[in-house]
Amino acid sequence: MGKRAFVIIIDGVGIGELPDAANYGDRGSDTLGNMARLTGGLNLPNLQRLGLGCIHEIEGLTCIDNPAGSFGKMGELSPGKDSTTGHWELGGLVLDRPFPTYPNGFPEEVISEFVHQTSLEILGNYPASGTEIIKDLGEEHLHTGKPIIYTSADSVFQIAAHEAVIPLEQLYEICMIARQILSGEHSVARVIARPFTGKDKDSFARTKYRKDFSLKPFGKTILKILSEAGIPTIAIGKINDLYAKDGIQISEHTKSNEEGMEALTASLKKYKHGYIMANLVDFDMLWGHRNDFIGFKKGLEKFDQWLEKFLLQLDSDDFLIITSDHGNDPTTPSTDHSREYVPIIAYGQRVKKGVNIGTRKSFADCQATLADYFSVEKTAWGESFLQLIFE
Repeated sequence: MGKRAFVIIIDGVGIGELPDAANYGDRGSDTLGNMARLTGGLNLPNLQRLGLGCIHEIEGLTCIDNPAGSFGKMGELSPGKDSTTGHWELGGLVLDRPFPTYPNGFPEEVISEFVHQTSLEILGNYPASGTEIIKDLGEEHLHTGKPIIYTSADSVFQIAAHEAVIPLEQLYEICMIARQILSGEHSVARVIARPFTGKDKDSFARTKYRKDFSLKPFGKTILKILSEAGIPTIAIGKINDLYAKDGIQISEHTKSNEEGMEALTASLKKYKHGYIMANLVDFDMLWGHRNDFIGFKKGLEKFDQWLEKFLLQLDSDDFLIITSDHGNDPTTPSTDHSREYVPIIAYGQRVKKGVNIGTRKSFADCQATLADYFSVEKTAWGESFLQLIFE
């Protein structure tokens, strides 16, 4: 039996502003810290036991004397704060320039080509909250059949459509056309299908059948390196979409935290060796983007409860990392991602207890550590901390 490692990405869970946060309009962002203060403290006994309270001041958590895990935080070298940038850097690729964003909507050449290739006129084409734009334009969409195009502070081209007007498969086909159009100068990080249901603006609701169409990584990630070395790579959640399937041998699509946690539990028996990378999306999608700090808190506490049983089922040689891809502070006026450090917790029977791995310079340190663990080459970025934490 070979080695097995798990990386669980609790999407959007930042742990304090990065030094350049002001350049992104994110001064003061602190997803965990601000949320804890506003809600009277977080109740996360299992994450506390692993060392989360030792990374950063978080109301409700303490830094216990002998944490069961090793802990620290990671800064982001790449410019940007979107999911693709964060995941690619976690996989070992650092961008030298950010993905393009469109604060005034997409240019005419992009929209006209989209209309030409899909034979569909559009609504929208401006930055908006996904829940608000379907309230504003959803009824017109029902009457006209025109898809709703919008963006955000992130590098995304989003297409919202009612499932009864544009069925899911057709919506996904439209997104693939948009993905082909958005290349070169306009290579946005993600094209996102945003299906919704409901009868009117008071009942419109986005469904769990969102799908991301990402750019292919510009170089080899740890997933690709491991796959080429004959080590199984398993993606749970939106991981497959964010890496454009590159280097991923098995993909399990999940649409919620609950489904993701169920898949992780099942993976303990299904995959006895290899690299299992999972994204739990609800922290970002349901609560961060909607500034729902109460829901965010409850979601973290539910994850913490699940984590207790998961840890007990790990094999003696397993290696677990819990981290994130960016912040999404639900307490600030912004409904977009925030430029923050992300926590990193390492756990396993071979992992030393209570080691503070400090503030890492890049998310790519996660990849370098995994490469060291599996004895494969790493990418050009990142420094391994495996020797600091392994017995």
